[in-house]
Amino acid sequence: MEKTFHFILNPVSRSGKGRKLWDTVIEPYLQAARVRYEAHFSREAGDITRLSREITSTQSTELCHIVVLGGDGTIDEALQGISDLSRVALGYIPIGSGNDFTRDMPIPRDPLKALKRILEADKTTAVDIGTTTYEDGSSHRFIVSSGIGFDAAVCEETNRSEMKGFLNRIGLGKLTYLGIALKQLFASRAVSCQIRLDGGEPISIRKILFVAFMNHMYEGGGFKFAPRADYRDGLLDLCVVGDLSKALILLALPTAFMGRHYMFRGITAYRAHKVEIQTSAPLWVHTDGEVARRSNRLVVTCQRRALQMYI
Repeated sequence: MEKTFHFILNPVSRSGKGRKLWDTVIEPYLQAARVRYEAHFSREAGDITRLSREITSTQSTELCHIVVLGGDGTIDEALQGISDLSRVALGYIPIGSGNDFTRDMPIPRDPLKALKRILEADKTTAVDIGTTTYEDGSSHRFIVSSGIGFDAAVCEETNRSEMKGFLNRIGLGKLTYLGIALKQLFASRAVSCQIRLDGGEPISIRKILFVAFMNHMYEGGGFKFAPRADYRDGLLDLCVVGDLSKALILLALPTAFMGRHYMFRGITAYRAHKVEIQTSAPLWVHTDGEVARRSNRLVVTCQRRALQMYI
């Protein structure tokens, strides 16, 4: 039976370029190639998750083929609506401003090339999916990374910044992140934490800036926080930025673009399938750059090769 591809599009990705790309490039190619497809467009917050839930809620035992067009946040939202990951084959066409998900994957950055790769693929690749669970039992999936502390606080402020859209339109979106990162760095206060890896003895850290739980190498628009991360190994790569001065952090942050930040004492890497973390005060938490709440207790796990993808 011929595949039907369900395209989920965030039309405001890259400040509205997403819809233009669909109208002028993606849909004309699908029509010319006589591909069976259905298009689903988000109109308001929560629509991406609702659409993926509706698409995957049928009782059919056949694989559901979904293609997400957008940024890292769009694919994150789509993941939340999928009730059974094993019934989905997911494709991704990156049209966001950050696209950390594609930096260590063989997914073309050119949207048309990415589309052709999906349509011409004769097999899928299984990738890891992470889950962050809060103290009240609620949880959120992630595909790139999750984090608590500074990186999440920067995401939270960036997402509501009025300058983000303007700078994205003129190709300077990273300046938003950089400026807010500097502001958050100097506003941050000392918080201690305990980390338990795979049920082992707790690791006590007197002061943390943030902890990133990485499925992929990159987050934050190109920071290579986890140079050894493998999105198929079933492990989270942790980047723990701890007890070092803010002056040293300023020196260390630029080196993270090249994955060289572990040369600084106070920045430590760990690996685990399951991580339990408790902080002395609630901090912002993000999953794939999406921020919903503060917390002081998390359980973060990695589900090995849980999702089939066209890559």
